[in-house]
Amino acid sequence: MYKLCFYVPESHLEEVKRAVFAAGGGRIGQYDSCCWQVLGQGQFRPLQGSQPYLGQTGTLEQLAEWKVELVVADELIHETVKALKGSHPYETPAFEVWRLSDLQF
Repeated sequence: MYKLCFYVPESHLEEVKRAVFAAGGGRIGQYDSCCWQVLGQGQFRPLQGSQPYLGQTGTLEQLAEWKVELVVADELIHETVKALKGSHPYETPAFEVWRLSDLQF
């Protein structure tokens, strides 16, 4: 199992979540559409040659973004990340993928 974390502006929060859930992310036992999210502030500066969704080349941009975390089964991680990238408004979305240990007691 993997843990997927991504950052998304509020304008696209539900759209991106729907896409990653449709790809199989966020399933835990007999539940689906599971995630944890928190509002924070992101920042970036578009560099020369970029095609920013927001902001202008060379200018620091700060905006409210949601951090969303969810689990993804091994066999679904590639399709889930593909769905994230395909539905996200940013040219280069920020995301992390962690491999989780299966600890059984």
